Amino acid sequence: INNMAKLVDFEQEIQNNLRKNAIDQGVFLQDPASTYLSFNTKFGKGVIVESHVYFQANVEIQDNVHIKAFSYLEGVRIENNASIGPFARIRGNSVIGTEARIGNFVEIKNSTIDFSSKIGHLSYIGDAKIGKNVNIGAGVVTCNYDGFGKHKTIIGDGTFVGSNSAVIAPIIIGSN
Repeated sequence: INNMAKLVDFEQEIQNNLRKNAIDQGVFLQDPASTYLSFNTKFGKGVIVESHVYFQANVEIQDNVHIKAFSYLEGVRIENNASIGPFARIRGNSVIGTEARIGNFVEIKNSTIDFSSKIGHLSYIGDAKIGKNVNIGAGVVTCNYDGFGKHKTIIGDGTFVGSNSAVIAPIIIGSN
């Protein structure tokens, strides 16, 4: 590889091989040509991936996960029966729990979203631990940076955080 054209061709060949391997494992890629995979993307069974999804390094997708269009995933484990997107961005050491729902225009970084919790739309969750069966309303932001350091937000099981809330860390919101 001694020029950009050959580099691009080589990358396309790698992507085509990664896509073929995913499909051979039983992953449904709605539009394979618009799906970008990393060399270490791991898929479970029954996974559906819509168009224009980017899998960067260190992504593990467990069984029966649905990833909707235009989502960007990096450094995340998505557990069984979860739903992601459309237009979701999940990165940096995150875990999306079983049956969790992450909706459109949600960004998650360095956070754990536990069993059956929902973040429907237009939210930023960073450096947080969200418990089981939590509902995060539209426009919620975890304010994790104070200008000097990052702080943790912890939200207990069964909690509802209303729309347009700014949750300023460090904070613990109890269960229910």
